[in-house]
Amino acid sequence: MADASISAPTRRSLFGRFNLEVRGHMPMGQQMLVVSAGILLGLLLSALLLMAYGVKPSGLLNEFVVAIFGSQRNIASVLAYAAPLTIVGLSAALAFKARFWNIGIEGQVIFGAIGATLVANYDIGPPSLRLVLMALAAIGAGMLWIALPLFLKIRLHVNEIISTLLMNYIAFNLLLHLLYGPWKDPQSAFPNSKLFEDVERLMAIGWQNLNLSLPIAVVLVLLAGWLLGVSRYGFLLNFVYANARMARALGVKIVGLTLLFALASGALSGFGGFIISTGIESRLTQSFFVGYGFSGILIAFLARNNPFAVAFFALLISVLMVAGQSLQVFYQVPFAMVQLIQAIIVICVAASEFFIHYRLRLLE
Repeated sequence: MADASISAPTRRSLFGRFNLEVRGHMPMGQQMLVVSAGILLGLLLSALLLMAYGVKPSGLLNEFVVAIFGSQRNIASVLAYAAPLTIVGLSAALAFKARFWNIGIEGQVIFGAIGATLVANYDIGPPSLRLVLMALAAIGAGMLWIALPLFLKIRLHVNEIISTLLMNYIAFNLLLHLLYGPWKDPQSAFPNSKLFEDVERLMAIGWQNLNLSLPIAVVLVLLAGWLLGVSRYGFLLNFVYANARMARALGVKIVGLTLLFALASGALSGFGGFIISTGIESRLTQSFFVGYGFSGILIAFLARNNPFAVAFFALLISVLMVAGQSLQVFYQVPFAMVQLIQAIIVICVAASEFFIHYRLRLLE
């Protein structure tokens, strides 16, 4: 019999003299500080990357601070881009909160814009109600485009990541078919729809190029905040998100909640397509959706599905988009590098999550 005094082998830490421990809970204020540190690290690494490419520090200061916040026009551009980014970010947040991984936001944005353009092209309804009908058509189209992956998920247990992603390609090819075919602009013969009439565009609010998309986005953030933070459905959804098995055992109707929030996600994505096409492009183009689907997923991830944080990170991504356009024009920085900057920030924020859930303790 082995000597009882001989103890089990001591576990060696992968971190040398530090031991990895699971945190019980970190206060929200400290979590915000950790995530903010991750964002700042991502911005610092991005600045170093741009300087390595040849952009001088003075140029970075000018493009990201002076040029944007020192010009009313650029501030308005940031807010104009932030409105649809906020809407698609809310779309992703609602779906992810219900554990429905909606990667098909881009396709739903496309199909929503197609639905809105259908109403405009065929002059459906009286002019006074045209914009409302376009919005309703976009919402319905977005819900329709997410319905098939939702059905496959619930009835056949098909992974929604794959099905929603593949639906993006179908929507894009349908868009190309329409723009190179029956919906091609009859005047210019370019592959985009004809310009929307004045009654088919979002009304300006009287400052720079901003329109009703901005106050609409603010209202949607408040509604989503109430839905997820105050309402009964939000309470049940938080329960399901934390422990789906226990929620099911206690009788929570998980399928019903998934249906409700996934369809709401599709509706918001379709509405985002309406906002972009009527508020920014004023027509349907073959590239109007570029960047919005990925950015919506990115924003929801950074915000951790919090509607108010979604608005903040939508502003951050909007600043990157506006500054990125300027960098492309004046410094010949490729668009791929702008996307790389977004990816660096995501990685740094994801790394900050490690310090929220774990800590390193010095071994004695």
